[in-house]
Amino acid sequence: MRRRMGRPGLVGTMARTAVIAGTATAVSGGMQRSAASKQQAQQQAQYGEIQQDQALKESQAQIASMQAQLNAQQQAAPAPATDGGDDLMSQLKELATLKNAGILSDAEFAAAKAKLLSA
Repeated sequence: MRRRMGRPGLVGTMARTAVIAGTATAVSGGMQRSAASKQQAQQQAQYGEIQQDQALKESQAQIASMQAQLNAQQQAAPAPATDGGDDLMSQLKELATLKNAGILSDAEFAAAKAKLLSA
């Protein structure tokens, strides 16, 4: 059989075309997978940033709420007496009122008065 010189035959041309098409498909698929993975990574990063932003906003709102509660408690709390004299005097007056009303006996009044003065 004689070998042909020059151009390849029909089978050779089809084989070469199939190899080129297969290679092109493989390269194209690889590029698409690479692009898809990059896009997915970007979306995950954006999702993570959004979650962090939401967590930060929630924390800031919680801190603001706690500060408002603390301020309200500080304003509502009565100021402590600077000296114990006013408080002691009011307690003694209350004991005297109870004694005068007949609720406390003389002995009970004396015991309560001694307890207040010793504290």
